[in-house]
Amino acid sequence: MADVKVGLYVRLEAKPGKEDEVADFLRGGLTLVREEPDTVAWFAVRLSATTFAIFDVFPTDSARQTHLSGRLGSALMERAGELFSEPPSVERLDVLAHKLP
Repeated sequence: MADVKVGLYVRLEAKPGKEDEVADFLRGGLTLVREEPDTVAWFAVRLSATTFAIFDVFPTDSARQTHLSGRLGSALMERAGELFSEPPSVERLDVLAHKLP
């Protein structure tokens, strides 16, 4: 089992009428994240009709930074103006405890 120490919480607010595109974008992001061996766990979730989030965890800060500058992070920022009503809120966090398979 991988040990995780840090993570990210990214809150996303879809533009009106873009909710399905945001959901599809996030579903497609799984393919990109699977290519990242140091992204231990990754979740894309819907919090309400227009609010989405990504939560992911990593063993080190450098792994987190690699993820942020990777393909999904780049694609997210490139499409931010098109899909989101406000810039993505990216919060860096420290993992205090976890249970992973």
